Amino acid sequence: MNPQHRHSWGLAFGLCLITLAVNLQAPLYTTYAQLSGYGAGATAVAFSGYVLGVLPVLLAFGGLADRVGRKPLILVALGLSMLATLVTLLWPSLEALGVARLMMGIGTGLASATSTAYMAELMATGDPRSPANRVTASTSLGFGLGAALTSLFLFVHHSATPGSFWLQLMLAAIAIGVVWRLPDPARKIKDAPLLRLPLFPAGSLPYSFSMLLAWATSGLVIAILPSVLATHDLQRWSGLSTFTVISCGLLFQPWVRRMQPARATGLGLLILPLSYALLAWGASVGSLAAVLLGALGASSACYGFLYLGGLSAVTAMAGVEKARVSAGFFLFAYVGFSIPVVVTGLLADVFGADVALIVFGLALLAGASVTGWRIVRTEAYVTRLSHC
Repeated sequence: MNPQHRHSWGLAFGLCLITLAVNLQAPLYTTYAQLSGYGAGATAVAFSGYVLGVLPVLLAFGGLADRVGRKPLILVALGLSMLATLVTLLWPSLEALGVARLMMGIGTGLASATSTAYMAELMATGDPRSPANRVTASTSLGFGLGAALTSLFLFVHHSATPGSFWLQLMLAAIAIGVVWRLPDPARKIKDAPLLRLPLFPAGSLPYSFSMLLAWATSGLVIAILPSVLATHDLQRWSGLSTFTVISCGLLFQPWVRRMQPARATGLGLLILPLSYALLAWGASVGSLAAVLLGALGASSACYGFLYLGGLSAVTAMAGVEKARVSAGFFLFAYVGFSIPVVVTGLLADVFGADVALIVFGLALLAGASVTGWRIVRTEAYVTRLSHC
């Protein structure tokens, strides 16, 4: 293996360990809530601490990597992932989860601000898609793998501090050693601007809103679904549902790359509400097969059709402002990852989980219908202009 490939796989290993820590505690959300005496609303608030960490870093410190280099940010992110895991290991509670999620958000924000550029510099390839694909694959795998590992340990022995926490600490320590040895070829710019305000080109908002819907659905599966599954004694399977709704989207990405962005996004908006309906019904009646099939369908939409289709569309509209347009795209995504999840959790506390799932489903169906209609109209208008 040549040095470029070895270095790129080393960075991919580090990125995977950073995101692995993010959902490591997902199967224990209900346990933490019970230990702390809170309900689904408070659990969703603690879950959203991640967004409070990641958004300020992405927006206010987007240019930090240009000042200090790429490698230091990855090392700090790995250190924060270990610290977050250690907090929940020593203090298993909902309050600790909120603090840990905040730290993991900061770490993920730091890694996201530089990972694709760093991977491109290490791979030294003329194809700009290869670094992005490797970053997407490694981070998506990590996001789902952490929850799946915890579920496996819980099947053997139920504990508020399972062995997966110690495994993450050990692997992250190894990843720090691996990343420490990587080169950092980027030239540092001492006066590079830190602030990168988001930009929304004409026609990009429907694609950005589709990501809000997608990540709201995946956030609900991670934060709210475990408490619903617990009523049917299926809580230990929540990690597998998290893995399915995030990481299985990778299986569909090669297909999506061959599609036009508008068609991929439209197909994702069709699949998402149907998959959610199956998933929510399965959770309500205690059907694990329906939950996993629904999670697989939602994953194809969230991390396949809508993610790649929407990102490809807004990138094509961006011109030379790709960084600011990408920031706007992910701003919508992370808003979806927080506010709808918190509202659904509060509804579950007041009216019950079934009512909350139905309300979310109706809002998702309405949002997907309107967004899909706007994309179809926009593409039809662009087609008429091109023919004229």
